[in-house]
Amino acid sequence: MKLKLLSLTNLALSAYALPSYADGLSAFTSFNLDKGISSIQSSIESSLQSFGLNLFNNHDKPLVLSHDQFPNHQIRLHHPTLCDSGVKQYSGYIDISDSKSLFFWFFESRADPSSDPLVMWLNGGPGCSSSTGLLTELGPCNIANDGQSTTYNDYSWNNNANLLFLDQPINVGYSYSDSDNVNTTPVAADDVYAFLQIFFKHYSSYAHLPFSIAAESYGGRYAPLIADVINNHNQIDKSLYRINGSFDDFKHINLKSILLGNGLTNPKVQFPSVYDYACHGPYQIFEPNGSECANLKSKAHTCETLIDTCYKTDSRFTCLPAALYCWSGMYGAFQQLGLNPYDVRQSCDREKDGDLCYKEMDWIQTYLNKPEVKKQLGVPKYIEFQSCNFDVNRSFMGQGDSMHNSADPAIPNLLDSGVSVLIYAGKADFMCNYIGNKQWVEQLSHPLGKEIAQSDDNEWYFNGRKAASYKSAKQSEAHLTFLEIEEASHMVPMSQPEFSINFFNQWIFDQSFNSTGI
Repeated sequence: MKLKLLSLTNLALSAYALPSYADGLSAFTSFNLDKGISSIQSSIESSLQSFGLNLFNNHDKPLVLSHDQFPNHQIRLHHPTLCDSGVKQYSGYIDISDSKSLFFWFFESRADPSSDPLVMWLNGGPGCSSSTGLLTELGPCNIANDGQSTTYNDYSWNNNANLLFLDQPINVGYSYSDSDNVNTTPVAADDVYAFLQIFFKHYSSYAHLPFSIAAESYGGRYAPLIADVINNHNQIDKSLYRINGSFDDFKHINLKSILLGNGLTNPKVQFPSVYDYACHGPYQIFEPNGSECANLKSKAHTCETLIDTCYKTDSRFTCLPAALYCWSGMYGAFQQLGLNPYDVRQSCDREKDGDLCYKEMDWIQTYLNKPEVKKQLGVPKYIEFQSCNFDVNRSFMGQGDSMHNSADPAIPNLLDSGVSVLIYAGKADFMCNYIGNKQWVEQLSHPLGKEIAQSDDNEWYFNGRKAASYKSAKQSEAHLTFLEIEEASHMVPMSQPEFSINFFNQWIFDQSFNSTGI
């Protein structure tokens, strides 16, 4: 029973991330190509249609594309009209190896897809589909009517950005594998890099756009490592990429920023902060002088010691014990309270609300398992969609992946390479609380971390009330910003949709905030 409880807790980390939690990636909608490319595309489509292949209306036959440098990889492409029929969409699979098939759903920007930034959204878990974020947080539509339909989302992040939602690692959401299993973030990051190379090869009109990775919950580990892989490959001499005498097909990915929403990034700092939040935070969880807080304080010290050993050895044999102790020790007492760990202002009846406290997770499964939905998206009939795959969660847990010190060290390298980093956190979240997120940013081994630690908070007023406070520092082209959001849950775009789209738009276009006059 305890083991199940632990895996549920770990999953939750991003599940909502779930939408990391469902953290979900919103989708990308359409490609607005320049006239020259558009005319070529039209000619190609006309030719294909003359052979009976209608790219945008035939949901039975996918367009299959390949990559010269990845001979065993291909794209199986469909053009759905679900969710928001007013924008161009692409969905389907990119086969990154003989046995790994990653599902994606792309929505073009509602504004100017040819020049608006491209943002890839990832939910956490580990094991949660990015479609949860798509359908409950920031995508073009929201799940509704017990999973029988969707409604238009006025506050979708694709109002001014192209959105790509990716189900990763394999066996998450619609993604699948015939034989392989991924159980660590570094391996998952390599798979995502292969996916992006193939994606940009075939959608070259998007390759020049500013590219950001946004992730939630356990995505606080995913996004920095994926960005680090991209950044490292961008800096390698092309001659090292030479395969069969050619390197022209490898794309420089125009990485500009990462966004981490209530993420788990530095466990050594963040797990002990559970005591700070539960006993001295903005919401009354435990009596500060009571026995629960005394126990939590003691366990926080032991947890930090175990994680420190994990950091030093970087071994499953030290990181797994740290994971087992810290997840149980720091979150066990809270789980007995009947509160929602993703929004402590709410109660959670797991019989009524589901294991992750949001009935929308079940609605999403109902909707995405509909045969007509699968057909439009290009999903094989035999694939059964799960909002969160607990087998994947347990597999990552078994490696002690959540305890490794790999995400936090990647961030200084990104900043030094001109990649901006936004950490935002809803203050009502218990799972990846804002106190711990703020602490690791201020302790970051980088001059910008020290600058933030020494600076005062800036208040951000929105619609006549205080909506957030933030700290920001800049080095050359890179910004490091921490944003704590009032009355917001683990899934900020779900609980504060209007403010969410406001700060998102400011960030992706400027990597900075101007809170005056709002």
